[in-house]
Amino acid sequence: MAIRAIALDIDGTLTNDQKVITPRTKKALMDAQEAGIKLILSSGRPVHGLRALAHELELDRHNGLLVAFNGAQVRDASTGEVLYDQAISADLAREVLVHMKKFDVIPMLVDGDRLYIEDAYNCTIYSGGEPKNIIKYERDACNLRLHEVRDLAEWCTVPQNKILTAGTGEYLQKNYQEMAAPFSDRLSCMFTAEWYFEFTDRGIDKGRALSFALPRCGIDPSEMAAFGDGQNDRAMIELAGVGVAMGNAIDELKSVADMVCGTNNEDGIAGALEELLA
Repeated sequence: MAIRAIALDIDGTLTNDQKVITPRTKKALMDAQEAGIKLILSSGRPVHGLRALAHELELDRHNGLLVAFNGAQVRDASTGEVLYDQAISADLAREVLVHMKKFDVIPMLVDGDRLYIEDAYNCTIYSGGEPKNIIKYERDACNLRLHEVRDLAEWCTVPQNKILTAGTGEYLQKNYQEMAAPFSDRLSCMFTAEWYFEFTDRGIDKGRALSFALPRCGIDPSEMAAFGDGQNDRAMIELAGVGVAMGNAIDELKSVADMVCGTNNEDGIAGALEELLA
């Protein structure tokens, strides 16, 4: 099967634990693009959080795609054209934000290059027993500007592609079902990291977004290779002609993938592409 597109999750997949693309992986992806293969960045990040990596990989020159907000929006990396968009209505988003007040979580919204939060000093969660400034982490990862508002639910007057909530992993595991319960038949609710539990519109996932966007590019999903490591990558991995789980992926993803490659710290993408594109 000829591969015409490569879809890549970012954190834990494209980038290593230092949040950078290693030289070997970058070369493999640049070589693939020069051979005419479309590169797709597919992430829970907002569009603005994809742009630095898209620029580094020259997706604008090679007509790549940006799948943002876990599949709630797809943009052409060259033109900025929106190819797919499905947001949570403002009324429903406000309902989620009011419900989240019952829990020890930190809600966040993104608009363009701005990260909206209620209290910049309420920023600490715990990972592995160590404190983590989760607002700084999200701001830095996506190159966002920080804005405080008195009440996110009151501020939210327009549809939202994603509602991000952060918390200590153990707390989220104990409470996520109660957090999601009022919205289980109206929204997609999922973990995207041990400290992130997210809400997107019903049916949204990376696979759904790509199933709409790829045909507009003249590419069948069976002609795509997809790489991921987390729960939110499953639909994309199952859609692809070749679904590849990283060596550091969760067991659930490995169980449905066509192959398992090296970890994100071992140039797993490069090793797999050297095999698949040989």
